[in-house]
Amino acid sequence: MSSDFGIAILGTGHDLPAQVEDNASLCQRLDVSPEWIVEKTGIQRRHLAGPDDSAGDFALRAARQALDAAGIQPAQLDIIIVCTFSGDYVFPPLSARLHRDLGARDAQIYDLQANCAGVVAGLTAASDRLFRDDTLRHALVVGVELCSRYVDRADVNTAIYLSDGAGAVVLGRCAAGQGIQSSAFHTDSSNYEAVRLRGGGSSHPILGRSSDAAVDAMEMNGIATWKQAITHLPKVMRRACEKAGTSLPAVDFFIFHQANLRLLEYIVRKVGASTERTYTNVQDIGNTGSASIAIALSEAVQKGHLRPGMLVMLAAVGAGFNFGASLWRWAPAGQAVEARA
Repeated sequence: MSSDFGIAILGTGHDLPAQVEDNASLCQRLDVSPEWIVEKTGIQRRHLAGPDDSAGDFALRAARQALDAAGIQPAQLDIIIVCTFSGDYVFPPLSARLHRDLGARDAQIYDLQANCAGVVAGLTAASDRLFRDDTLRHALVVGVELCSRYVDRADVNTAIYLSDGAGAVVLGRCAAGQGIQSSAFHTDSSNYEAVRLRGGGSSHPILGRSSDAAVDAMEMNGIATWKQAITHLPKVMRRACEKAGTSLPAVDFFIFHQANLRLLEYIVRKVGASTERTYTNVQDIGNTGSASIAIALSEAVQKGHLRPGMLVMLAAVGAGFNFGASLWRWAPAGQAVEARA
């Protein structure tokens, strides 16, 4: 990527529900043991939104944290992208609520729905726009899900994994050579029906029908997801490296979509990395869908895992199935470059 400036991550933030459900509590409704859940997934607990919570509440708090970390005022935002399938409403987009509540009066807004690969896609889309238009200054990308609103807590295929939360990232200019280096994407739609939520879609509208548990709860084929991830995620990661003129062994740190700890351990081994070169939180907070990478990134930053000059890869798989990976040269804090007025 050739330019006289780069696009870097300037600030991150995240917000999780206060309510925590451990495996012992969940297993009161399931015919499995807490130990079985840990053996299969590594997950020990998950955060669940309360009845009065909304996706917009979590997104707003995460966004404000990221803006504060970046030292950016809402009025300086030019783009707001929210990655979600569980916004407050079917429409208008949740990004419009953030625009209003933050007071980001000049920002373009849209929601992006790529499921768990959403934040990788959103960061790439925002970076491309900032590179293309030299008058733009900053972008806010938020991943947020209230998965629990759509999960049957007695369904072992979904309840053991899914949870709620939001993560946010602020992008802006940096010195040339820093920030995003490349992105790569791939889609294998042969298992399009493997992970789905049909209720509320135009093929299964809410209006004019009674509630139908068969379509109103999330459905997930875990075996299909596992096979897709181990087949295609390493490939898309390698392609991102090739585009940047590097290779996977040169990557200093990996942050994956937090789907399943056992899956992440397998992927890390398959790409020849080590667990010391990645950060995981799925064991403590569960799978937060589109929010997952942004939350893990925010926590990794807070814990001091990312240092200037490190080559950092974000990689995710989402329903459909779609895969995304982006490579970043971690930029020093406080070295933002102003856009043209």
